[in-house]
Amino acid sequence: MEEENKEHGAVKDLTVGEPAKLIFYFTLPLLAGNVFQQLFGFVDTLIVGRFLGVEALAAVGCTGSLMFLMLGFVMGATSGFSIYTGQRFGAKDFDGIRYSVVVCTVLALIMSVIMSIIGVTFCRELLELMQTPPEIIDSAYDFIVIIYGGVTGFIMLQMQSNLLRALGDSKMPTFIQATTLCINIALEPVAIIILELGIPGAAAATILSIIIGNIICFAYIRSKVPLLHVRREDWHFDKKVIIEHLKIGLPMGFQSSIIAIGAVVVQMALNGLGPIAVASFAASMRVDSIAVMPMMSFGVAIAAYTAQNFGAKRFDRINDGVKKTIWMSCSFSVVAALFNIFFGSEIIKLFVGEGQEQIIEYGQLFLTVNGLAYWIMALLFIFRFTLQGLGESVVPTIAGAMELIMRIAAAIFLVDWLGYLGVCLAAPMAWLGGCIPLAIAFFMTRRKIMRLYEEED
Repeated sequence: MEEENKEHGAVKDLTVGEPAKLIFYFTLPLLAGNVFQQLFGFVDTLIVGRFLGVEALAAVGCTGSLMFLMLGFVMGATSGFSIYTGQRFGAKDFDGIRYSVVVCTVLALIMSVIMSIIGVTFCRELLELMQTPPEIIDSAYDFIVIIYGGVTGFIMLQMQSNLLRALGDSKMPTFIQATTLCINIALEPVAIIILELGIPGAAAATILSIIIGNIICFAYIRSKVPLLHVRREDWHFDKKVIIEHLKIGLPMGFQSSIIAIGAVVVQMALNGLGPIAVASFAASMRVDSIAVMPMMSFGVAIAAYTAQNFGAKRFDRINDGVKKTIWMSCSFSVVAALFNIFFGSEIIKLFVGEGQEQIIEYGQLFLTVNGLAYWIMALLFIFRFTLQGLGESVVPTIAGAMELIMRIAAAIFLVDWLGYLGVCLAAPMAWLGGCIPLAIAFFMTRRKIMRLYEEED
């Protein structure tokens, strides 16, 4: 097996070996990569908040849900497309892998261009629809319109990284994300402080770093991963295979968009509480987004593991891997919650400095409420990504709709009643609402998998 891996480049077969060990070591670089990805937003928020002030922080922060709304769809879809790639790798169908690269590339480009045009055209109207405070709407527009203009770069980097992970390589995407982040950290202060470009400079620096990351990733694939090299004969039309990609990818994209719509509704309710609440939410969300990365990383790892083993028809390994991943991920969720509860306020001070007691108080409340529900989110990620790794798309989409309903309920009823606490409760309510149908579907699917295993035996 090692000789085969060497022949095909830097790939990792997840269908052999002890499941817990494989998943854990696959997750470690994946976790680092996800943290680096979240650090993009962290660095934006930190530099903008410290050097341009609280209003600028609020302006960048209120665009987060809009970024998720647009980027989430295409990034979710490309993640779904690469599930098919992983299944072909598990089945040792190398021609199928190469054709999957063609399909992933074409579909990602088409969707990202469409999304970019829509985003640039309507982002001002979306900010107004969200009732963005008048004092920050112009700055928010200056930031988000540039991000939307460069959305293709985000998507192509995500797609290339997902293809590498589908083949079991979680290390190189992490290195590329770390490199891209370092470039971003270097460029943003130059754009904001030296060139005095303000918020547009922060967005432009982020886009430029993403472009460089794409170039590095493409060069690595061309040099080290021959399985992903597309040949002339791979460029053909196969309706059945394209539909298979869309059956997995589109529901994952819509699922992300459904969740993002809920985030937009919550942001609308939050905007009504004023710039202080918006700034606090922006800062605490950056801390929260990094804290949840272990649980999300275990979810992505189990998707790659499940996809490969499903393609190889190793159904017994899927069940064993899921059980062990639940223990690992829930343990990490407890650690992350304790860290946020005890140290969250100190981290929030990094964004706003001393003398912003109300922002810090609001931020600590958010981190505490969310931290107490991290274990629910850990289960949600494992159930969702396992089902997606198996090619199941309907129930994860239903779960996304449940998350949307719960977030809207929090925005409509709880924010008026409880103020900022209502905003804090939106995510835990959404996790619980989404986890219930996913858990039911997972246990039903597990029974089917075990029957398949018995038949194979």
